[in-house]
Amino acid sequence: MASSPRKTLFPSAKDDATTTTHQPSTPQTESAAYRLAFLDNDFILQDALRPVRLQLELLKPELLMQEHRIESTVVLFGSARLLDAETAQARLDAAKAVLQEQPDSAEAQTRLNAAQAGLEHSRYYEEARKLSRIISDNCQCAEKNTHVVVTGGGPGIMEAANRGSDDVQAKSIGLNIVLPHEQAPNPYITPELCFQFHYFAIRKMHFLIRARALVVFPGGFGTLDELFEALTLIQTRKIAPMPVLLFGSEFWNKVINFEALVDAGTISPQDLDLFEYVKTAEEAWERIAAFDDLKRKT
Repeated sequence: MASSPRKTLFPSAKDDATTTTHQPSTPQTESAAYRLAFLDNDFILQDALRPVRLQLELLKPELLMQEHRIESTVVLFGSARLLDAETAQARLDAAKAVLQEQPDSAEAQTRLNAAQAGLEHSRYYEEARKLSRIISDNCQCAEKNTHVVVTGGGPGIMEAANRGSDDVQAKSIGLNIVLPHEQAPNPYITPELCFQFHYFAIRKMHFLIRARALVVFPGGFGTLDELFEALTLIQTRKIAPMPVLLFGSEFWNKVINFEALVDAGTISPQDLDLFEYVKTAEEAWERIAAFDDLKRKT
């Protein structure tokens, strides 16, 4: 846990912040210049204060994770658009109904095709939920919190992973990011471990600081960004090696030709050993457990 603040002869920042609420109202005390710097939002949000905000965003989650004794994590990346089977089936049924009413509509046919793909891909949601449940049930206990599942905090695969931990009353972490469109954290994240970031870079640092494994499900630009940054850090030995598990080889072989990078000489043949493919939650758990010599509960 984080250590308690050391007592000194000086008043704490909290003490002085309280004192300012009792000051008389004068033109001088109402001036922006008179505000304590750490209570002045207009000051803190200036472009020149970006280094300070970066430091705060790195420090706040770190201290809270220490407080909650988060020793290590397993990161699950994946698309926010992949649905659970029930929701995907309902969307497919609705698309079929629309096409039946508008049989000549190209838009309705496109919607149906997307809904069919969504139902097929819903298996990834179920596997993410199952994997998170297995990891959380076998690694968390009253004495310590190891291999705590961490996600980007949104819907889709992220929701599935946090949901799996919630299924067994275990902690899980969500690292949300402020986006131009409305976004809310999924309801399965442990509330006191649900964070919100402004800086993508600091958020990605927190994904990896305690990571003991990365599991990557099919996803879009964000998932690819997170995957390749992690592979780059492992390749360049900026972080220690760990299992990087790509879920669904058929998806990954379709969207990325890793062998072509070897053929072009832009990566080494041994770089292909930085990751491996898995098909099921059980298979992914076996890889993670073997890496850290974890024992499954009987």
